[in-house]
Amino acid sequence: MQTTFTPEQLKSPAIQRSNEILRACVHCGFCTATCPTYQVLGDELDSPRGRIYLIKDMLENDRDPDAKTVKHIDRCLSCLACMTTCPSGVHYMHLVDHARDYIEQRYKRPFSDRALRWVLARILPYPMRFRVALLGAKIGRPFARFMPDARLRAMLEMAPKTIPPVSRNDDPQSFAPQGTRKKRVALMTGCAQKALNTDINDATIRLLTRMGCEVVVAEGAGCCGALTHHMGKTTESHATAARNIKAWCAEMDGKGLDAIVINTSGCGTTVKDYGHMFRNDPLAADAARVSAIARDVSEVLMDLGDPHEGGEARQPAKDDIAGIDAREPSKPAHHGMVVAYHAACSLQHGQQIKTFPKDLLKRAGFTVVEPADSHLCCGSAGTYNLMQPEISKQLKDRKIKTLQAKNPDVIAAGNIGCMMQIGSAAGIPVVHTVELLDWASGGPKPPSLNAEIGSKPPIPMLR
Repeated sequence: MQTTFTPEQLKSPAIQRSNEILRACVHCGFCTATCPTYQVLGDELDSPRGRIYLIKDMLENDRDPDAKTVKHIDRCLSCLACMTTCPSGVHYMHLVDHARDYIEQRYKRPFSDRALRWVLARILPYPMRFRVALLGAKIGRPFARFMPDARLRAMLEMAPKTIPPVSRNDDPQSFAPQGTRKKRVALMTGCAQKALNTDINDATIRLLTRMGCEVVVAEGAGCCGALTHHMGKTTESHATAARNIKAWCAEMDGKGLDAIVINTSGCGTTVKDYGHMFRNDPLAADAARVSAIARDVSEVLMDLGDPHEGGEARQPAKDDIAGIDAREPSKPAHHGMVVAYHAACSLQHGQQIKTFPKDLLKRAGFTVVEPADSHLCCGSAGTYNLMQPEISKQLKDRKIKTLQAKNPDVIAAGNIGCMMQIGSAAGIPVVHTVELLDWASGGPKPPSLNAEIGSKPPIPMLR
C-alpha cells in the first residue's frame, strides 16, 4: 500500500510505525474471511482491510476523527485473527492501538460514551473497587431489563451470581517449590481476575510449586494495563504497566526470575508487547527485559514437563470417585473426561500459542475436543462485551452453539474474559485450563465442577 506521510509527520515514532504497517498491506482481503465483525455485519468498513483504509486516511490527512471512522474502529474486537491470516505480516495490533490513542486525543465522544469509559477505566483495573461494583451489579441484576441503555443492561447481566472471597494467596509473597527447585517465576495475579475468580491463581500456584517452581507474587505488580490500553488511554495504561515493569525488574535484579507467568492470555499479549509500548521511554530497556521472559502459563508448563515424572501418581479424592467404572477402581475421576477447549483469541492469535493447552490436557488424561470455527472470537474481548453488547451477543451465541455441539463435560479456556462470556449462558461448567491440570496432578477438584453448594472453602488453600 502506498502512503503519503510528510517528512514532518514521520518524525513521530507512532506515525513511523503505522507507516511501516500500512505499507506492508497488499489489499488481498484474506483478513475478511476470518474477521468476526465482518462475518456478523457484512460491512467492508467492519473488516480489517476497511479499517486500515479508514486509519490511513485519518492519519495521512492529520484530521480529527469523524463519527463514522470512530464507529467502525470501536467495533473492532482486537481479536487479531487477521494477523494470523495475513500473508504479508501486517501488524494490525500496533496500527489499531495507534488509531485508538489518536481518537482518544482528538475526538470528543458523546457524554454517555465518555462516562462509560471513565467508569470502566477506574473500576475494572482495581480489584477492590471492582468487587464493590460487582456487589452493586448483583443487587441491580433483577432490574436489568428496565435499563434503557443496552450497555448498562450488559453490565448488570454479566455480574456473577456469587463473588468469591479475597484469596490471600494473591498478596505479595513467595511460595516454596516442592522438591528440587527448577525455576523461580513471578506470577502475575492480575486485576479483574482477582475479583471474579480466585480459583485460577490458587490452582496455578499449586501446580507450579508441585512441578518445582518457586512462585513469587511481586510487591507492586498489578493490572497489566490492557483494558485502558485498548481504550486508547495511553497515559493510564503506561502508568500501570510501568509499575509492573519496576516490580518485576526488582525481582530480576534481586534473586532473579526465569519467567513471568501469566494465566490470563489477554494480559499476556499486552505484557509481551511492553518492549514495543515503551520503546521510546526511559523504561525501554527494562520493558524489553520483562517482555523477553513473559510467558503464558502453558508455555512454562510445557517446559517443565510431566508433573508425574519422578513423583507419586495422583490418588483421587473421595468426592472424585463418582462416575468411575467399578472394574477400574484405580482410574482417576478425570480420566477420559471430555473437555471442549476454547482457544482465546489473545492466546491463539495474539501470542500464537495454539497447541500447548490441548497437549497438556491430553497428557493429563482428558479427552479434548474443539468447536467448529475455533479461530473466531467469543465476543468478550476485554470490555467489548460491555461497550458493544449487541455484536458481542451474536458472537457469544455462535460460540456457545459450537461448543455445545461437542457435548462436553466441561469447557476449558485460558482467559477470564472468555470464561465469563461463555459461562454466562453455556449451561456447561467453564474452568481455566490450569484448574483441570492441577486437579489431574494432585490438586482439588475445580469448585465449579462440584455439584454441592458451599463445598468451596472460605479461602482456597494451597495443596
